Amino acid sequence: MHQNPDVLIIGAGPTGAVAAKRFVEAGMRVVVLEQGDWPDYSKARADHPDFEITAGRYWSANPNRRQAAADYPIDDKDSDISAVLYNAVGGGTVIYAAHWQRNMPSDFRVRTLDGVADDWPFAYEDLEPYYERVERDFGVSGLAGDTAFPPGKKLPLPPAPLAPMGRRVAKAHNKLGWHWWPAPNAIATRNYGPLRACTQRAACMWGCVEGAKASVDRTHWPELVRRGVGLVTGARVRRLEINGAGLVTGAVYADRKGADHFQKAAVTVLGANGIGTPRILLLSATSKFPKGLANSSGLVGRRLMMHPFGTVVGLFEENLASTHGLWGQHIHCLEFYETDASRGFIRGAKWGLQPTGGPLSMTRSYPWGDNPIWGPNFHKDLRKRLGHSAMWGIIAEDLPEAENRVVLDPHLKDADGIPAPKLIYRMSENSGRLLQFHLQRAQESLQAAGAYATVIAPLIRETGWHLLGTAKMGVDPATSVVDPWGRCHDVPNLFIFDGSIWPTSSGMNPTATIAAISLRCAEHLVTERRNERVPDL
Repeated sequence: MHQNPDVLIIGAGPTGAVAAKRFVEAGMRVVVLEQGDWPDYSKARADHPDFEITAGRYWSANPNRRQAAADYPIDDKDSDISAVLYNAVGGGTVIYAAHWQRNMPSDFRVRTLDGVADDWPFAYEDLEPYYERVERDFGVSGLAGDTAFPPGKKLPLPPAPLAPMGRRVAKAHNKLGWHWWPAPNAIATRNYGPLRACTQRAACMWGCVEGAKASVDRTHWPELVRRGVGLVTGARVRRLEINGAGLVTGAVYADRKGADHFQKAAVTVLGANGIGTPRILLLSATSKFPKGLANSSGLVGRRLMMHPFGTVVGLFEENLASTHGLWGQHIHCLEFYETDASRGFIRGAKWGLQPTGGPLSMTRSYPWGDNPIWGPNFHKDLRKRLGHSAMWGIIAEDLPEAENRVVLDPHLKDADGIPAPKLIYRMSENSGRLLQFHLQRAQESLQAAGAYATVIAPLIRETGWHLLGTAKMGVDPATSVVDPWGRCHDVPNLFIFDGSIWPTSSGMNPTATIAAISLRCAEHLVTERRNERVPDL
C-alpha cells in the first residue's frame, strides 16, 4: 500500500471503483478504505434447494437486521422508508437488482421544466459519453433504439430473453399504445470479461452464484488490486483531518480490532453513499467547521431522497415462467415518466417488470402486501401464484425537501463508538399522489395483459436502496456543497462523487448515473491535478 497516495477514496462501491480505475489509468497512486470485506459467495445458495430459506441471512439488505461486523446501525424510527445498503467491497452492487437506467434528459432540468427543485449544473448530453464508457466496463445488456431516449450507441451485450411474462405484457402495451422496451441490466447475457452468462435463476439480489451480475467486486476491484491500488478492508472512518490551511490531510479509521490508524493523502474522495458520506462530514466537525466539514451552506445531510417504491402483481391462468429470469427486469415502461400537470402532481416514475420468485416468495409481504395465504386453502392459493404471477416494480421520483435529512443520532453508536446516522424522512404529498397514479396505471397494464386478479401492495418500508441528495452539487457555494465536478466549495482538496451530490433524484435506478458521474468527476480531477491545492505530506 502507498504511504503517500495521490488520492484516498472512502468506499469501495461503484463510485469508488469507477474513480479508482480512472485514477490508476492516469498513473496515480490510490488507497481505498472500505469498512466491509470481500463478499463471500460460498454463502450464495441459488443453486441449492435451501436458497429461499437461507438467502436472508447473509444477503439481507437491511443492515439493522443483517448486523454484520461491517455494518453500522441506522435509526429509522422517524423515516417512512428504511435504508437498505451493503457494506462490502462492491458496496450496493453486491445486492442490487442491476437495473441499468440512465436518467432522462428532463431529469437534469426539473427547475426549468416544472418550476420546482433545481436544475443540474450539466445536461444529459454532457454525461452521455461517460454513460457509454461505464456501460462497457459493466457489461450492460439491452437493446438499442429505446424510443423514450435520445438515439445512442448500442449496449455491449444483447438483452435477456423476455420470457412469457415479458412477452404477454409487451403485447398488452402494444394494444394500449403504451411504451415498453427490453430493459437494460448490468447482467451479462453471454460471457464478457470476468462475467459469465446469466442462467436466469431470479436470484440477483441474494448472491449471484454464476458471477453474471456486474457488481464491482467482480468487474473492477480484482484488476485494480493487481494494478497496485491499496484496498484496505475492515476500515471504518471516524473522521477526516484538516490542517491549518483548510485542506484535508487524510482520514482516521478504526480497523476491525478497534485500533485507530491515520491514512494521509493529497486528495480525498468520498464515495460512501447518501447516508455514509454526510455522516463522515458531520463527524468531521471542528472549531473552524462547527456544523460539519464542507457545510457552510447548511445542506450537508439535507434533501435526502429515497425513491418511494410500489409494486403491483398480476395473477394469470397461464404459466408465465415467473419463478425464473432476471431479477433484474425483463421490460421497462416509461409511458408516464414525464410531468403531466393534469394528473395533479409533477414528475413521474419508471416501471420494471420482474419475476415473483419461488415458493416462499409467494408467502411474503413483498410484493404481496398484507395478503396472507396461510390457512386451509394454502396449497391451492400458492399454486395460483407460483409461476403464474408477474410484478411491476415502480420507482417514484422523490423531490428534494430540506426537512428530509440525515443527522447524527445523539445516543445510538456503532461497534466502534462512532455516532450512528439517524434518518428523518416523510414521503411528500406530491410523491404520494404520483405513486398512487402509477399503481393504478400498472394495474391497468396487467389487467390488459390478461390478469384475472391484481394485488397492489401498500408502501413497503425496506425499499431505501437509492440514497441520494444529501451533499448537493451546484455552482453557488451558498446553496450547494460541491461544484459540478464534485469538489467541496469549502475544502478544495475534498471531493464527493457519489449519489449524495444529486440535486434531484429522477425516477430511475441510480447506479448508471452514479457511475457516469464518478467517471466524469474523476476525469476532471485527472485533468486538473497539477492545479490542485494539496497539503504537504
